[in-house]
Amino acid sequence: MGFRNPIIPGYNPDPSVCRVGEDYYLVTSSFEDFPGVPVYHSRDMVNWEQIGYCLTRRSQLELKNCPPSRGIFAPVIRYHEGRFYMITTNVSHGGNFYVWTEDPAGEWSEPIFLAQGGIDPSLFFDDDGKVYLTSNQPTGGDWTIAQSEIDIATGQLLTKPRTIWTGTGGRHPEGPHLYKINGKYYLMIAEGGTELGHMETIARSDSPYGPFESCPHNPILTHRGNPLNLIQGTGHADLIEAHDGSWWLVFLAFRMTRNAFHHLGRESFMAPVTWDEDGWPHVYNDGQIRIDMECETLPLKPFPKAPKRDDFDGERLALPWNYLRNPNFADYDLNTGRKSAIGLRCGAYNLFDWASPSFIGRRQEQWDCEAYTLLDFEPRAEGEEAGFTTYFQPLHHYEIALTRKEGKRVLIVRRTAVDMCYIAFEREVEPGPIVLGVKADKMDYTFMYGRPGGEMQVACTASTLPVSIEASTTHATGMFLGLYATANGAQSQNWAYFDWFDYSVGDE
Repeated sequence: MGFRNPIIPGYNPDPSVCRVGEDYYLVTSSFEDFPGVPVYHSRDMVNWEQIGYCLTRRSQLELKNCPPSRGIFAPVIRYHEGRFYMITTNVSHGGNFYVWTEDPAGEWSEPIFLAQGGIDPSLFFDDDGKVYLTSNQPTGGDWTIAQSEIDIATGQLLTKPRTIWTGTGGRHPEGPHLYKINGKYYLMIAEGGTELGHMETIARSDSPYGPFESCPHNPILTHRGNPLNLIQGTGHADLIEAHDGSWWLVFLAFRMTRNAFHHLGRESFMAPVTWDEDGWPHVYNDGQIRIDMECETLPLKPFPKAPKRDDFDGERLALPWNYLRNPNFADYDLNTGRKSAIGLRCGAYNLFDWASPSFIGRRQEQWDCEAYTLLDFEPRAEGEEAGFTTYFQPLHHYEIALTRKEGKRVLIVRRTAVDMCYIAFEREVEPGPIVLGVKADKMDYTFMYGRPGGEMQVACTASTLPVSIEASTTHATGMFLGLYATANGAQSQNWAYFDWFDYSVGDE
């Protein structure tokens, strides 16, 4: 018996989890993507289904001119007296804030901003009615962990922020969570930076303000000494007691391809936790996590498998889809008059801009996958372009697209990685709808095209390494499979119509 990691594959970092009875709710970071902070639900901690987002309105989530990998940092979800609270940081607009709701699948409140600075804020509701706000604070040297009491109704700080721990000596102490377990206060944090040296450490005290005693076998979770493990960067964890009394840790990590590269992004993993006779936690296998976890689990309660095809026939986009930054909804049309299609207007912005181009993307969840779309688009002017993209950030993306060049309708494949940007494939194509897509594996993207109902042809193949996180100056997000349209600087009234999108993953 056991389960398979990651529990939520694809770019889903900084997981935080809470329990209500026998239901579990988990949130992850979203950075420059809109809507913000996806919400997942589970009945067994292994199988997860997305049920919504915490931040669905611009009044909650301002992302104008947000640089890549900024925006919304690590969220925390907690439940108290009938309400769910999600606390996070918009590092580009406003700082720390929280929202609340009584229905995690529904709308959340307007943000309540906090005077306590830093990032990675967390909430702890003590059994004496006090509420603690814990975050990491910049100092003259490295970060420290600071804490205040707050009024949860207003967000007002009731005490000044006070340093409570500096960690075990790893750089960048962050992601703090305070718990009360068997009468003791436990403070768990991430150290080492969210890269290969990442780790999770824990300390305890008789008081929420310390002094904190460091766990004798810290770090309780890290792969920094195990470079051959496929899983790296383990850390930024949250601890939870299941309804059967078992304990679990959810945390981020990433799966490597080769030569210390990865491109799917940081994902959500899980491991069981046991407690020793001295009251210290031990993470599965001395903190060495595997893809296939051999351990007892809660009784498994899987959800129905998501359909392979999205016909774009709903009133709104399906939950897996995201925009880049705050979208201009006038550039999107889900009511095209067709039975099923989404229309994207060829706007001025393109995939290179720190803006919101006409784009929708969903996370690539596994290395081995295939994704295709049916595009109906006739470029009328030079610069008009629409197609399918594997998108990481503005300087790292590939696309197969229709455009107009010297009066001809042309199919291209473009490769962009930092200062490299060139057309890798070009071919004139006849008018009419065309199927575009990609067949992916760990090391390559193979871009495909063909007529509806016909045989797919290979345009070209491109390595995943130039669009990996390590090849970039930013590292927080991960790979999207997306659809886009642009006029590359002009404001066009031409539309591209995508009739459907197919996504399927292979066995790994």
